[in-house]
Parts: sequence; C-alpha cells; structure tokens
Amino acid sequence: MDKENLRIVFFGTPQFAVESLDTLIRNGFNVVAAVTMPDKTGGRGHKVITSAVKDYAIEHNIPLLQPEKLKSPDFIETLKALEADLFIVIAFRMLPEAVWAMPPLGTFNLHASLLPRYRGAAPINRAVMNGDTETGVTTFFLKHEIDTGDVIARERIEIGPDEDAGSVHDRLMALGAKLTLETVQNIADGKANALPQAELANGEEPTPAPKIFKEDCRICWTACADSVHNHIRGLAPHPGAWTELDICGNVTTVKILRSERIGDSCHKLAPGEIKIDNGSVIAGCGNGSCIALSIVQPAGKKAMPAADFARGLRLDGASRKGVFR
Repeated sequence: MDKENLRIVFFGTPQFAVESLDTLIRNGFNVVAAVTMPDKTGGRGHKVITSAVKDYAIEHNIPLLQPEKLKSPDFIETLKALEADLFIVIAFRMLPEAVWAMPPLGTFNLHASLLPRYRGAAPINRAVMNGDTETGVTTFFLKHEIDTGDVIARERIEIGPDEDAGSVHDRLMALGAKLTLETVQNIADGKANALPQAELANGEEPTPAPKIFKEDCRICWTACADSVHNHIRGLAPHPGAWTELDICGNVTTVKILRSERIGDSCHKLAPGEIKIDNGSVIAGCGNGSCIALSIVQPAGKKAMPAADFARGLRLDGASRKGVFR
C-alpha cells in the first residue's frame, strides 16, 4: 500500500511520542488524526496544561481527538468514521479491544524496552535503576494483556555506567522514531513478521516495570554504593531520588540528582553518614562502601552542586554533622 493511501491514527501524549509522529509526517505518511489526553490544570494560577502531542497536532493541522473515556460510543463512532488502516500507540493509555481491534492492519505500540523485559509504565527508569548495561525499543501488535503482544521489531542500545534515565530516554526517543517509521513501512509493504515474545525471551521470565511512586524514590543507604548510584541515576532528572537530611535534629528533604562512583575507597562511614573530603561530599553506604554526591536539590530550591549545598549548611564533619536517612 502506498504511504499516501495508508490512513493512520496516532495515539500518544508526551514528547517521547512526538518524535515518532514528526518522523511519520516528515516522511509523507497520512496521519488522519491524533488522539491524546484531555487537557489538565495545574501549577500556579491553575493554568491549562496541554500534551506535547496536542501542541504538535495543532501546529501541523492534524485533526485532534481528546476523549475523556476511550469506551465512549461517540468516540468509537468517530474513530470508525476515519476509516483508518492502522493505529499507532506510543506512551498513551491502555486501549480497550473495541479500539485496538478496529483497523484492518492492526494496532502496534512502541515500547521503551526490549520486550519481554520491562513490561509496564516505567521501563527506562527500572532498567537504569537495576544497573542494566543495555536496553532498547520494541514495536509489537496490541493484544488483551498489556505489553504482551507479538513483537514486530527491536533495536538495542548500551547504557553507560554513569548514564542517567534522562539521557537514555532521549536516545530511545530518537531510536524509537526510526523504528516506528521502519515498522509502518514494513506493515504497508506486507513485510511485518511478528513473533511471540516467548520466542525472544531465551527462557527468561518477563520483567515487570511498574509505575514509580514517591516511596520508590527514597534512597536506601544500607544498600551497597553501586545500588545507590544506580538508584540515583535511574530516577534522574525526574522524579528524582530523595532522602532526609538530619542536621542536629533538623530534618529536611533533599533530592540527589547525580552521584559518582569512588571505587573501594574506604572513608569508614556508616550508612547515610556524610563527610566533606577536599571539597567533595561523600556519603556512606552499605558494607562500608560510599559514593560522592555531585548534584543535589534541597526542598523548594533549584538543583546545585553538592559541595555548594554542604558549604551553605556549614557541614564540617565535626561540630556540625549531617546524616542522610
């Protein structure tokens, strides 16, 4: 089927999805509508917050749908009237079968992991938090259970030992756009050969990647330094790993946005104990290990170098000690 005659409806919300939508538009594919989340209000003054996909669709004159309920009869009828051949879903809500089963060429999703690894809402964060050395993107046809459909294509990248989730996100966003384009072209040409995920798992069980909540972000200082470092970079820059800082009984919340490995250097620090060493802020972890803190964000303030933060608190390691907990 020629790309001009292939009618596509695109479902997505954040910038991660926009990269793929833009790639399709720039390559001449016929996106007949974009579906995104309803507007929200938030922040100071309760301003209206629109999705990145909505902003792009308006700028490029793409018809836009923002259903409150995906099972709404009016929404279903509107979709049918578009007579689309293919639906594409990237970073959107779970679709009901009445929607994903509608187009004759099917509905495929772009997921930011190497399925069946990291099924769920936070695949990028979880991969980095777990210290994985590779990840990737996968396109697959939707079915009933979330993130379980047959895989069309996958692409891999390496994760650097000190790379954070934000950097991995941006690289996967670009790689995902490329894979989305290739997947659409193969579907249009009748060359998409999907495989069950079980055939790609090499005997491994699927890995969950559940949504991240505030308590998941709290740093456990009794874990080894590598685990704490991975936890910090896996949550940076958003939502941010956090801890409580206790200085002489005064407790405040601090996000740790960047840390550095310092090998097996022993500072004889208890878990959470802080030491200022030649301008570096060292924090104790489990088993006598420790890490250096680079960037922190105190509650209600902007991110700053950890050394500046410690200097402002006058932490000298003797008369005025600080402890993370």
